[in-house]
Amino acid sequence: MTETRELDEMISEALAVIDKGLGDLLHRELVSSNEVADLLLDVRTLLASPGAPDPSDPRDDVAVAG
Repeated sequence: MTETRELDEMISEALAVIDKGLGDLLHRELVSSNEVADLLLDVRTLLASPGAPDPSDPRDDVAVAG
């Protein structure tokens, strides 16, 4: 259930970034490819960022030598 809540939060954050970006670009006739790329990168970063570790997941207890 925690995983679903975290996913919902990530999606909500991504949607907020999209809405803000589209709002900023709405009244412009010309938008540079750099601005579009920045917006897409912001959304991708939000969606790809790892969530908080789930304490019920046994894989979180595995020690990694490094």
